[in-house]
Amino acid sequence: MLQQVAEGVAMIEESSERSQLSTCIQVLAGLKFNQNLIRQLFRGEAMRESVIYQEILEEGRQLGRQEGVQQGIQQGIQQGVKEEALSLVNRLLIRRLGNISPEIQQQINQLSRAQLEQLAEESLDFSQLTDLTNWLNQLPNS
Repeated sequence: MLQQVAEGVAMIEESSERSQLSTCIQVLAGLKFNQNLIRQLFRGEAMRESVIYQEILEEGRQLGRQEGVQQGIQQGIQQGVKEEALSLVNRLLIRRLGNISPEIQQQINQLSRAQLEQLAEESLDFSQLTDLTNWLNQLPNS
């Protein structure tokens, strides 16, 4: 039956009418038939020329852009939170222990946000630099 419809559409002489009708039929056929069959029976380029197809495609692109923006915002927020936690930990450690060596600072910079929060709490009990190095050495990632 779909083959007969496709043949009937192909017989329409006016190309824009044929394209529009073909697109509508393909969209509706997609509810019942598989994609490969529809592609075999209808020309793909007629579908791509369709105003409806272009609108659907643009909606998809817009959704993709929105998701990308949302993901970028989320990553930016997470990075900002981690940087703020790192800044707080650095201030606490300098105030508590004095200057930190670049090697130790590099280890601290590699910590996750959760580890930085834990270090901020633990640092309140530190009295010397070895307390910090011992804490860093006991981490599973060390």
